[in-house]
Amino acid sequence: MVHGTHNTEADIRNQHIKIFVNGELLPRKEAKISVFDSGYLVGDGVWEAMRLHHGVLVFLDMHLDRLWQAAATVGMPLGFSRAELIEKINRTLIANEMHDDVHVRVMVTRGIKKTPSQDPRFTISGPNLVIIAEHKKASQNSKEQGVTLFTSTIRRGSPDYLDPRLNCHSKLHEVQALIQAIEAGADEALMLDIHGFVSTCNATNFFMVKNGEVWTSTGQYCMNGITRANVIKICEKNKILCRQKNFSLYDVYGADEAFVTGTFGGLTPVTKIDGRIIGEGNYGNLTRRLGILYDQLIKSEISKMQIDE
Repeated sequence: MVHGTHNTEADIRNQHIKIFVNGELLPRKEAKISVFDSGYLVGDGVWEAMRLHHGVLVFLDMHLDRLWQAAATVGMPLGFSRAELIEKINRTLIANEMHDDVHVRVMVTRGIKKTPSQDPRFTISGPNLVIIAEHKKASQNSKEQGVTLFTSTIRRGSPDYLDPRLNCHSKLHEVQALIQAIEAGADEALMLDIHGFVSTCNATNFFMVKNGEVWTSTGQYCMNGITRANVIKICEKNKILCRQKNFSLYDVYGADEAFVTGTFGGLTPVTKIDGRIIGEGNYGNLTRRLGILYDQLIKSEISKMQIDE
C-alpha cells in the first residue's frame, strides 16, 4: 500500500463521479481531453486544489488568488471570471451530490494545438478547463503514523527559469525527486534550494520545531502553499515564534519535531529524514497543537462562509 501525505480512506463513490470538461459533466470513464492539448503536449497549464468541508470550499479566495496569479505569470487568458469558475465548481459538486470530505482539482491548459509544438501561437482553441471533484477523506491512521522523508539531489529551481511558487503542470522535477525518495525507502522527498538550504517537499511544505520555535524556509524557493501561509498566521496569532529563514540539514537532523503541510492532509508529522529519527519519532506535541489550531481555523472559515450566505 502506498503511504504518504495523500493517503485516503477508500470510497467506492469515486468510481461513478462526473467530471467537468469544458462545460460538460461526463462520467469518469468518458472524461477525455485531446492528445493535442497544450498541457499534455508540453505541460502548458496551471491548476489549483481545494477542499470542501460541510458544504464550504475553505480558503476559496486564497486559492483563486493563486490560480489567477499563476495564469498571469504564464500569460494565459483564462476566459472566465472568478464568479463563473465558482459556478462551474458548484455545478460539479451538485451533480455529484457532494457536501463534505471532498477534494477539488481545477486544471486549466492553454488549449488545443494544431500540431505538437511549444509555440503558443499554434493554439487553435480557448483554454481547456477540467474540474475533478472526488470523495477524499484523509487517512487518520496515516497521519498518526507520520511520514518519512529522503533528501533528493533534485533541487528546487531558481525563479528566473521556473519560479518554484508557480502551480503549473510542469512537475517532472518533483516527480524525479519523489522517485529518488521512494527508491531510498522513504515516503516523500525533501528538496533543497539552489544554495543548499532546505526548501520544501515534492508535494508539501516543510516545517521543523526547535526549542519551541517553528522554522520554515524563506518562501523564495518553495510552493506558495495556502496551508503553509495559514500555519504561519496561526503561529503569529497564538504567539508561537515562527521563523521564515535559511537553514540546512544540519539543523533538520537535530530538530525536536518536523511536519509537512498541504491542502489535502493539513499538517502531517515527519518521523524520520534520511534514516535519522526526528525527535521522539512520533507525533510531536507542538505539531499536534498546531494541527488542532488549523482544524479550528477551518471550522471558523466554515462558520463565516455559512453566515455570509
